[in-house]
Amino acid sequence: MSIPRFAVIGHPVAHSLSPRIHTAFGRQLGIALEYGTIDAAPEQFESALASFAAAGGTGANITLPHKARAASVCEHLSDRARRAGAVNTLLRTDAGWEGDNTDGVGLVRDLTQRHGLDLRGRRSLLIGAGGAAAGVAPALLDAGLADLFIVNRSRGRTDALAAALGDRARVHPHHWDDLGGLGGFDLVIHATSAAHGGAAPSLPGGLLAPRGAAVDLGYGAAATGFLDWARASGAGSAIDGLGMLVEQAAESFLRWHGARPDTAGVYAMLRERDAAPVTGD
Repeated sequence: MSIPRFAVIGHPVAHSLSPRIHTAFGRQLGIALEYGTIDAAPEQFESALASFAAAGGTGANITLPHKARAASVCEHLSDRARRAGAVNTLLRTDAGWEGDNTDGVGLVRDLTQRHGLDLRGRRSLLIGAGGAAAGVAPALLDAGLADLFIVNRSRGRTDALAAALGDRARVHPHHWDDLGGLGGFDLVIHATSAAHGGAAPSLPGGLLAPRGAAVDLGYGAAATGFLDWARASGAGSAIDGLGMLVEQAAESFLRWHGARPDTAGVYAMLRERDAAPVTGD
């Protein structure tokens, strides 16, 4: 019997922790698998995915910059992938690729269960309107946020994400230039790739409410600048995306193998080794 093959597809992708995470999950549960990386530029995504399927690929994780594009190649989308308009998990079926998005549930699980945050009633800000932001926004709303303000340098992308979310009572799209007048958020989530070099984003003072929580969806060097800003702003919690990465991977593993791994040991291993050089899956 052949060993099922999985991969993470992105650009760049050599840094990815996903092979290490899924290998650890498989070892934990006694499930044999192969998990590799596929570097594909945006114009190569479809052909790279087709080649992977032809070689026996069973499932794939999708990371930057392909999450929105991956949704368009699927024969079927889960409800959460459809709401997000972005896919981070692909499962090969007889009918073709089935797409799911586990980013949102992974983030909420990390924030609530690992870090003990109560998201209910929080006045929140989401910085970014791309595939990463779209992947987590529906789950954040489902977790009970009071309001979700979305800012991005492209007003069109901000408006498009807000329209897709559909909750006009709680979702408030704004342009980046509006940031200075919005302040006092209980929760600020940074979901752009602009800080890959670790530089602090240019954010106004007063954006974070006293003892508020700040979250960067990146990890390692990519999250340093934002988290430094958060601590300097008096954040009660400054959280990177490593826990979200492990939790969304566990949800993908469940979709592929029908078994949920324990994430605590894998998260501790990655945190101890500090093996997280850049953002992405």
